[in-house]
Amino acid sequence: MTRLLAVIALGVLAGCPHGGDVPTGARESAADVVTKLAAARDARTGFVGESVMDYWLGKDRVKTSVLVMGQTGAKVRFNGLSPAGGEVLVDLACDGSGFKLLDKQHNCELLGPCDRQTIAELLHIELAPDDFLHLALGTPPVMTSPTGKVTWDGDKGLERVELTAAEGTQQLAIDTRDGHWDVVSSELVAPDGKTVWAVENADFHEVDDDATHGKQRVPGKSRFKSPREQADVLVEWKELKVNPTIDAAKFSLELPAGLPACHGSAPAPAPAP
Repeated sequence: MTRLLAVIALGVLAGCPHGGDVPTGARESAADVVTKLAAARDARTGFVGESVMDYWLGKDRVKTSVLVMGQTGAKVRFNGLSPAGGEVLVDLACDGSGFKLLDKQHNCELLGPCDRQTIAELLHIELAPDDFLHLALGTPPVMTSPTGKVTWDGDKGLERVELTAAEGTQQLAIDTRDGHWDVVSSELVAPDGKTVWAVENADFHEVDDDATHGKQRVPGKSRFKSPREQADVLVEWKELKVNPTIDAAKFSLELPAGLPACHGSAPAPAPAP
C-alpha cells in the first residue's frame, strides 16, 4: 500500500474537516488498486463452500442450499439442493473447456462450452467462470487496462475508486479501516450506460488458506445483481475454504444415457413449501 510523505498527509488532514483521519491507503492511485486486486486474485486460485442462496429471477424467487467449488481455469461445480430434504436437484460441472448439467427434477441434461455465455444462461449473471470465482472470494475482476482515480469518503470510511476502459466504467468501494482492504462493492457499467453486474459484500472475516497455511479475508455475505438478466442473488456462506486441494475429477460429471436435452436454461431448484 502506498505510503504518504508526512508533509502531504498533514496537508490532507488539515483540509478534511469531516470524516476524521484519512488513512494512509486513501491516497493510493487507481493503478495501485488494480495492481493490488490482481495480486489478491493471483493468491486465491480456488475454493470450496456451502452456501444459502436467495435467488430472484424476475418475479420468481428461490431460496435453497448450494454446494459450490471453483478453481481458476474455468473449473466450477454447483450442486443445487432440494429445500425439502437436501437431495441434489441440479448438478453443474465445468471442467475447464465444456460443461455438463444434470437436472434431476426434470430428468434432462445440457451440454456446451464453459464460458461467459454459459454462466449468463445458466446462472443469469454475465460473468466468465473465473470471474464468478473471484466475486465469490471478494476479489472482483476489473476491466482491461483501465485508468481512473481514487477519492476518500470520510463519512463512510471508504476509498471510492472510479475506473474507465473500453468495456465501460467500474466503481469500487474499499474499506481500509483497521488495516484491512475489503472490497465492499463493485459495479460494472457498459458504454451504453446499462449495468452489466454489481456486487455488494459484507461480514468480512478471516478463513484459513490451505495453500499457504496463512489467512485470507473473505465476505460472509455477497449480493450479486445482473439487471440485464433481471437476476438478484443473495449468497450467505455457511462454510468457505480457500485454496484447498481439489481432485480434478470433482469437475467432471457422468450423465446417464438417454436423457433428453433441457429446453432453455436449467430451472433452479423448487422453493420449499
